[in-house]
Amino acid sequence: MTAKLDYQWHLRQVMATRGMFSTTDLLQPLSERGIKLSSSQVYRLVVDRPERLSLKILMALLDILDCTMTDLVEPVPAAGQAKKTKVAGSETGVGELRPRRARITRADG
Repeated sequence: MTAKLDYQWHLRQVMATRGMFSTTDLLQPLSERGIKLSSSQVYRLVVDRPERLSLKILMALLDILDCTMTDLVEPVPAAGQAKKTKVAGSETGVGELRPRRARITRADG
């Protein structure tokens, strides 16, 4: 079974480390790179986790913030997909229903 992945969006944190504390700080640098977004679109990009993101916008953000994709996007296991470790002899769900070994007896007679 393949693990389901999700992601965390760190744009706000990366901006803060670069001294950019207002979402409108991105408007001009994006515009200089040919990306025309409204202030509300930039706000949603910074504050919310984007479900879809243009590669042009992503590349512009990486250039503006001088960071890598792993700085902005962190893959994480999907909720409810935490890895479960198995412990030897701790099978669940069988309890008292485990079969017993058969005894073979000699029938003399």
